[in-house]
Amino acid sequence: MGQFYETIPESLMQWVLEQKMFCVATAPLAGSGHVNVSPKGGPYFGLLDNKTFWYLDLTGSGSETVAHLYEPANGRVTVMFNAFDGPPRIVRLFGHGRVLESATTAFADFVKKHDIQLLAGTRSIVVVDVHQVGSSCGFSVPFYDFRDFRTTLNDYWSNKLKRFNEGRSKESVEKYWASKNAWSMDGLPGFSMALETAKKEHVAPVAKMVGPLAPHHYRNDRRFGLRHLAMVSILTAILTLAFTISLGLLSSCRSRRVLSL
Repeated sequence: MGQFYETIPESLMQWVLEQKMFCVATAPLAGSGHVNVSPKGGPYFGLLDNKTFWYLDLTGSGSETVAHLYEPANGRVTVMFNAFDGPPRIVRLFGHGRVLESATTAFADFVKKHDIQLLAGTRSIVVVDVHQVGSSCGFSVPFYDFRDFRTTLNDYWSNKLKRFNEGRSKESVEKYWASKNAWSMDGLPGFSMALETAKKEHVAPVAKMVGPLAPHHYRNDRRFGLRHLAMVSILTAILTLAFTISLGLLSSCRSRRVLSL
């Protein structure tokens, strides 16, 4: 039987911390955008209290979650945990996310305050302010035996950082961010530090979607943007022209009436 809470119940807090993986779901505001679901693994998350959750955002090829959290009037995020062993259970944390990028003072202060152990390639910390918690049965979730955490991503960035420190400038993580993390696949701006590096170093973003249905311009119909401004300008010009023509016709009719008298 599903149950909802305004905060994370104490009975679920330890269970959440014991899970080996979770999924993060976000979406842009516009219907033309794409919903994103990102699996996260490893002991890189924690609870600050019964309504605040954080996790390390390790460097990857995408930046969908951050782009959606940065989008004005957005920030919606759902985090889901599954029980793969023991009693069945699904727990969803609904809330709004905040991004603490690695180059910021807010990031450094958060790490110091909560004594967080960083990994090579950490690009941000995502903090989720929870406003609703949903717990459901999970009866259909299969059993899985946990073997170990993968170290592939951690090793990759550790080796990349080592090569960069040896003088190989092409191994710069900042340039990687600029290439792959500056924009979402829908064209929403991603990491601020990636955008800054891309502009400074003239790094072109990689193409993320292919085919005739790939979005070329992100359109959020809920916001008033340049497209709407252009439409208003065109409509104003048409109405002005119509009004001018009407005045001209009315003036011509009056002149003809005077002449006929």
